[in-house]
Amino acid sequence: MIVNHVPAGWQIIYQQAHALLAAQLLHQWPAFLPSDQWVGLLAAAAQHDDEQQDWSGHYGITPAGAPANFTMKEFSLEQATGVMKAARFQGRWRSLLTSMHLSTLYESLRGQKKQIDTFLDEQRANQKRWLRELHVKKSEAEQAYTLLHWCDRLSLILCRHEIPEMGRAVEIHTGPDGKHYELLQPEPGGPVRVHPWPFQTKQLTVSVEALVLHQLQFKDDAELAAALHEAPIETLRWELMQ
Repeated sequence: MIVNHVPAGWQIIYQQAHALLAAQLLHQWPAFLPSDQWVGLLAAAAQHDDEQQDWSGHYGITPAGAPANFTMKEFSLEQATGVMKAARFQGRWRSLLTSMHLSTLYESLRGQKKQIDTFLDEQRANQKRWLRELHVKKSEAEQAYTLLHWCDRLSLILCRHEIPEMGRAVEIHTGPDGKHYELLQPEPGGPVRVHPWPFQTKQLTVSVEALVLHQLQFKDDAELAAALHEAPIETLRWELMQ
């Protein structure tokens, strides 16, 4: 979950919803891949945070009883393995992109546990094999994955309320074209500007659903889960302009 502290209490955005927002952003880029690969890239963006585990222990709340943001959770080998298993049902291209994403996220954990190292080694080996079997150059796959990473990053900036105040700019990420992109909001609540402008249209609107929790503390995961099930839903929207 992405957890934001707001005046009403807690604003919760599921990671799967954030991934869908990333896919909305990717959908607006001019396609530079064959249609089958482009759709596979969209699928990878939309589903890269799937296969979340059922809550157990204190995965859902902090020691103080607040909802736990995803950054507070440890790496889950079970979830990462589940993501890869699900991707393989959609083919090698989708699997390749998902595997590259997991390598990017978790390669820094190498050396901590043997099971993690084994998983990371499997990703490297599978990526080489899929590139060879698909007759795709490594540079072409990296360009496609860079776009997924770019959209993932922009989605997180929006979902985590990380747009700077006073019209200051924040770096998004290097795009698939090698350009450095930044985001700013000249007026509070106004359109969001992206420079340079990468999308097909001069402006677009993207959205994500969020839950609102007025209760600040929970005794256990079951109480939090029940509150989330009953929580009102709001739609957050952003207008992006050139």
